[in-house]
Amino acid sequence: MDIIEALELTGKLLDLHDGNAFKVKAYGNAAYRLDKLRYNFEGKTESDINAIEGIGKGIAKTIVEILQTGQSKELTELLEKTPAGVIDLLSIKGLGPKKVKQLWHELEIESTGELLYACNENRLTSLKGFGEKTQSAVKQAIEFKLANSNKFHFASIVFIINNLLDAIREKQPELQIEAVGELARKCEIITKVEILMDGDLTADYSELEKLCPLKINYSTCKPDEFYYELIQKTSTAKHLQQIGFNDLTVTTFYSEEEVYESLDLPYIEPELREGLGEVELARNNALPVLIEYDQLRGALHNHTTYSDGVHTLKEMADFCIQKGYDYFGVCDHSKTAVYANGLSIEHVLKQHQEIDELNKTYHNQFKIFKGIESDILGDGSLDYPEEILKQFDFIVASVHANLKMTEERATERLIKAIENPYTTILGHPTGRLLLSRPGYPINHKKIIDACAANNVCIELNAHPYRLDIDWRWIPYCLSKGVMISINPDAHHTEGLLDMYYGVCVARKGMLTQEHCLNTKTLTELSAYFSSK
Repeated sequence: MDIIEALELTGKLLDLHDGNAFKVKAYGNAAYRLDKLRYNFEGKTESDINAIEGIGKGIAKTIVEILQTGQSKELTELLEKTPAGVIDLLSIKGLGPKKVKQLWHELEIESTGELLYACNENRLTSLKGFGEKTQSAVKQAIEFKLANSNKFHFASIVFIINNLLDAIREKQPELQIEAVGELARKCEIITKVEILMDGDLTADYSELEKLCPLKINYSTCKPDEFYYELIQKTSTAKHLQQIGFNDLTVTTFYSEEEVYESLDLPYIEPELREGLGEVELARNNALPVLIEYDQLRGALHNHTTYSDGVHTLKEMADFCIQKGYDYFGVCDHSKTAVYANGLSIEHVLKQHQEIDELNKTYHNQFKIFKGIESDILGDGSLDYPEEILKQFDFIVASVHANLKMTEERATERLIKAIENPYTTILGHPTGRLLLSRPGYPINHKKIIDACAANNVCIELNAHPYRLDIDWRWIPYCLSKGVMISINPDAHHTEGLLDMYYGVCVARKGMLTQEHCLNTKTLTELSAYFSSK
């Protein structure tokens, strides 16, 4: 268990056992703060940790205790007096410690299975504060959790496996070895880790292997069959069938390109090997040139300390400059998002003044664009009156509240926002959180058609828990001429690096440089915003 998980669980268990309310809040706030900061504890002293904003002396001591011993005395005691199944109930969306305590003490429910059975037996409605709607929501949350068990975000696996592969290549340089399957195709959700190699491991890599939350499946092949096996194990069954892979009469190849050449096909990138139309495009020599990470020229949709971000406007912009970007788009939360310290009109004007001052120092070599992530209100309108909306360079319009909508209602709400003349980009269209929240249902075609009709871009939110719009809808966007903006939704400097994950799935959706908003140069983007 890492530091953040330990702090969060300690707070929840204290609350479950009627612990000190101040401590409960302190643990929760510390976990939230550190999660946003992505703080690196390596080599840090207690005074370093205590200096973090929002981290008190008591929490700092607990963190040091966990770093030194792997556990905290307080958490250990809480775990000892709490059934494991009850702890598991705390991970079900919509169930806080107070509700879990009711289920445990009043219905004697001590496992997820028992809770699901109780929902099916209509037993939760007998509890104070639990109605039919709550019971139904809990049942859906359990079913969603069970359906997504043993699944992990691409971001939580990829660098662990890359580090393992680097270590193996360093010790065994003669070995051909690659990740295959879902990792090679850069799928947003990983259910299986597969590695192909043309020999045996001659060293112990268990210390690196145990960092991976999934079992690592190794397979070996003959050296001269490596690329044949690489194509076979990287591709889906549909892709292999469509390219006629089983018709190959030889298995000796010296590159992946050679395998496709033998099938009279141009090379198809690993990300595309899904069997979702890429083979037909290849046969017609119509495969697009996929976007590359280094083609991004700037980052749009980012948050700062003006709302709920960790770093200042200047710190975020300076980080972009260090990464070689030409521009930075600030999109702090709008005033309705009070939970995220949304900007009042006064704070909007104050931020704009700071942006003007900073932009003077960049001498037209870099620019901060004045943006806002405007909440799409219940009726589809945007935050702020028109005289404020027109002062922004661009506006990302997003839904953050009232997520329980029918498809018809959600679609109507989004279309009204899209039709607002000040909307530049539709933010994370479904509001999904991968493996946590499915997102509200929308009619994607109607939404994309509306964006096409109103010259509105669609965001591909690059946060690895979102990756929304789903890459499977990007081809339809492109067919309608709707541009995609790969946005990090960064709340701290490290979050800007999430654009890597956005590019991974953008490539799966066949996005090209020409159809990505933030591959435009500073001059081109300035002109685009002005035209809006």
